[in-house]
Amino acid sequence: MGGDRLVWERDGLDWPHRDASRFVQAGGLRWHVQRFGAARRPAVLLLHGTGSSTHSWRGLAPLLAEDFSVLSCDLPGHGFTDMPPAWQLSLPGMAQAVGALLAALDSAPRLAIGHSAGAAIAARMCLDGHMAPATLISLNGAFLPLGGFAGQLFSPAAKLMAMTPLVPQLFAWRAGDASVVQGLIDGTGSALDAEGLALYGRLVRSPGHAAAALGMMAHWDLKPMQLDLPRLRPALTLVAAGNDRTIPPDHARRVQALLPSAQRIDLPGLGHLAHEERPAEVAELVLRVAREQRIVCRDG
Repeated sequence: MGGDRLVWERDGLDWPHRDASRFVQAGGLRWHVQRFGAARRPAVLLLHGTGSSTHSWRGLAPLLAEDFSVLSCDLPGHGFTDMPPAWQLSLPGMAQAVGALLAALDSAPRLAIGHSAGAAIAARMCLDGHMAPATLISLNGAFLPLGGFAGQLFSPAAKLMAMTPLVPQLFAWRAGDASVVQGLIDGTGSALDAEGLALYGRLVRSPGHAAAALGMMAHWDLKPMQLDLPRLRPALTLVAAGNDRTIPPDHARRVQALLPSAQRIDLPGLGHLAHEERPAEVAELVLRVAREQRIVCRDG
């Protein structure tokens, strides 16, 4: 595709729900955001995970728009949003950045939905006072440090790769091979359609996007989150996919041990990208939780 960063006028011509996209200046960054649904409906914020973008919600967001005013964004450095300073790729930095976006949009979500690292960002935003939703739904949330050898290796390796300028270019070059992208998705335990694979391929072939994902991993520290979770105020629902090979389902049980008020919902047979595999099933789950929390009142 050429160039380090994705370019909207070139790479976004056929982006999912392009008509819902706009660009917003907030916190020193130019953000790509998408909005769905009537403004009078309860506001919901969607936060994707590391290495993803707004495309991750392409099936779910329009379904949620039947009951909510939906806001999604490309996280800093991801997709079509500007790359921030390195420190802002940390968990508190990301939380602060998204908080600045909400302030610029005068948005106060009543419901926040985060996938993987996006769930941790949403929780950090609540803990640090950047938003105060009634409910937080975690889709295969990455709240806790990885254990064992992987946990010891992951962050130092990511830091080394993030500090090596040629690594993102090398990764993007390798991603030109469709089998590499297929292998990355297979490693999540999910099965995506051709459109989903093509969109992830477009992202990972961008050195700028790859650099943001590596930088995010390099600056990620979940130990403070583990300590702070017991004081999380929004009602927390933990959705755990049984075939998730990225965040083991038992992480949800470990989070419940720290925050006994959290409820867990299991999704057998789905992987880390469960909301992309079966958006209708996840939309119904979200609506059910929202009704229980009196955020929406639709019956059935």
